[in-house]
Amino acid sequence: MTLSPDRVLPSCVQLEACESYQKQTYRNRCYILAGDGVQMLQVPVVHGTDMTITRVLVDYSTPWVVRTQRALDTAYETAAYYEYYRDGLFAVLDAQPETLWDLNLSTIRFLLNNIGIACTMEPTREFTAPADAADDFRYVIHPKRTDSVLASMELERPYYQVFRDRMGGFTPRLSALDLLFNEGPDSLAWVKRV
Repeated sequence: MTLSPDRVLPSCVQLEACESYQKQTYRNRCYILAGDGVQMLQVPVVHGTDMTITRVLVDYSTPWVVRTQRALDTAYETAAYYEYYRDGLFAVLDAQPETLWDLNLSTIRFLLNNIGIACTMEPTREFTAPADAADDFRYVIHPKRTDSVLASMELERPYYQVFRDRMGGFTPRLSALDLLFNEGPDSLAWVKRV
């Protein structure tokens, strides 16, 4: 494993490009914190005969992009750094990538660049079971199950959130967008904090 210049590990990540699309996973959804609690943002997809993750089409027949942008504006308009990152994120959404894969890659790149993590992403060429299941996170992180990934990486700790007082404290398991909008340039320091 190679160290990235910012010392965040790993500096090269393989993304599973050969799996079949799975419903009700983080592949097409994320969670944000709004004034009335946790809110799910979901990207609708076209269900077809070839549901390989790189070929799943985004369904733009509904105004989900506008609804998502409005939800983000409402939830984060008072976050310290939202205004700074808003236009960049909206440009990703407004580009309307054809596939869910391309939308996800663009979003991940947006997050990595703005958080300050130098990382190379490589798509897998074939689906294979890992030699060491401890390094395989394909099925560990799932919105329908509890997980200990953040705790095991010592990342399960609070950061400032706009609605923390209203929610009775820190709300975990949100999109990295929540961290970026609330912590801004300090997001990397939060990730690296031990």
